[in-house]
Amino acid sequence: MLSYNVADLLRSAPGTSERHEVAEPVMPIADGVELTDPITGHIRLTNTGRGILAQGRLETALVEQCSRCLRPARAPISVDLEEEARPAVDLESGQPLDVDDEPDVLRLSDHHELDLAPAVRDAISLAEPIAPLCRPDCPGLCETCGLDLTDHPEHAHPGDDVDPRLAMLARLRDQMQESK
Repeated sequence: MLSYNVADLLRSAPGTSERHEVAEPVMPIADGVELTDPITGHIRLTNTGRGILAQGRLETALVEQCSRCLRPARAPISVDLEEEARPAVDLESGQPLDVDDEPDVLRLSDHHELDLAPAVRDAISLAEPIAPLCRPDCPGLCETCGLDLTDHPEHAHPGDDVDPRLAMLARLRDQMQESK
C-alpha cells in the first residue's frame, strides 16, 4: 500500500527517517496503461521540519505493443520518486493550516497520512516508453506488404525500384551478401 501514517515521524526530530518496502500488486495507472508486474522497491520518508520528504526507487513493467512489429511487448520501467508533503492540519491542535500560499504542494490528510499513489501513477505514466520494442533487434514489418520480418528474415521484393539516391548503397549491400 502506498499510504503511510506519518504522525509519529512528524513528532520526531528533523532528519529522522523511515524506510518502507513497496510491493503493490495491483494498481490502476491510467487509461491504456496496464501493469504486467507488481510495483516493487523502497520508499524513504524523512522529516524535513516542515513536512515529509518521500524518496524512493520503484520498478514495474507495462503491457505495451512493439512499435516495429506490433506484437505484445513487456516494457520494464524504473522510476525515481521525490515528493515533499506538507501537513494540512496542525499535529498538536488539529486546527487547519493555511494551504492557500502553496496550492500545488502535496498535502498530508487530516489524519496525517501520506498517500503516494497519485505521485506513483504520474511517475509511471511519464516513464512509459514512447517507442517500446519486443526486443532490441526487432526487424519490424515489411514496409511494402506488412509481413512480419521476424518470421520471414529473407523476405524481399526484388522488383521494387531503388531510390536513385540509394542505388550505390543497394549495390554495396548486394556485393557484401554475394561475398558471404
